[in-house]
Amino acid sequence: MQVESFYTALIAALLLGMVNALIRPLLVLLTLPATVVTLGLFVFVINALLFWFVASFVKGFAVAGFWSAFLGAIVYGVVSWTASALVFGPPRVVVVRNVRHDNDIG
Repeated sequence: MQVESFYTALIAALLLGMVNALIRPLLVLLTLPATVVTLGLFVFVINALLFWFVASFVKGFAVAGFWSAFLGAIVYGVVSWTASALVFGPPRVVVVRNVRHDNDIG
């Protein structure tokens, strides 16, 4: 994988974010049987193909092949997950209990 400049990386990240928001959900839905059979691992293949796809459009951002795209998509996913955890904090679970008292009507 090769990135010429910070500006190129920024453009690639922006385009990858748009592709992940617009095209990825459709691809995940269309390949749902393969994803279920592989216990979700096919999503990594989808991410790699989209990573490779974006590299074909952005000048100065090159991916050598599928396995480079696969590794790049994994690194991108880990960095994205970490940044999200740092910005939004740990997930919160809210438990709502309905406590009924003896003096309640009904």
